[in-house]
Amino acid sequence: MIPGTLDATLFRSVLGHYPTGVALVTSAGEPPAGMIVGTFTSVSLDPPLVGFLPSKASTSWPRIRAGGSFCVNVLGADQREVCLAFTSRDTTRWEVPHHQAPSGAPALSGAIAWIDCDLADETEAGDHWFVTGHVRRFQVQHEGEPLLFLRGEFGAFAPCPAPVLD
Repeated sequence: MIPGTLDATLFRSVLGHYPTGVALVTSAGEPPAGMIVGTFTSVSLDPPLVGFLPSKASTSWPRIRAGGSFCVNVLGADQREVCLAFTSRDTTRWEVPHHQAPSGAPALSGAIAWIDCDLADETEAGDHWFVTGHVRRFQVQHEGEPLLFLRGEFGAFAPCPAPVLD
């Protein structure tokens, strides 16, 4: 490979070796908007900020942006089918049990946690946007293992065994 050039397929493959959590970002509307992201992260404690990176090609992100607020739902390992429904045009995807977060955005009843945010900033980042949200409310709904994505597969967290000490 020539220095300074990059094979996009190889780049994606290499980065696919790093696991990501899976979250559903929602906003109020009729119907509500929702998009799956694997790039959700904590950004700051003071002020409380979180971030994610929607693709510029996303058709859901403009609807979420227009609302000015959103709710991030941390999906559990048992919610693979929910994830798949929201990555498709499945017309039944909003049949999943949910309630309204304080912003009015859907908070999934079965999600491990939800984080309700006001849109704080959006910065261009190549073929994506880097979006930050100012956290207004949040709740852990139940303990459980998060849904993870690694090398094109879904899975769950398994702790490493503790070292045996003599």
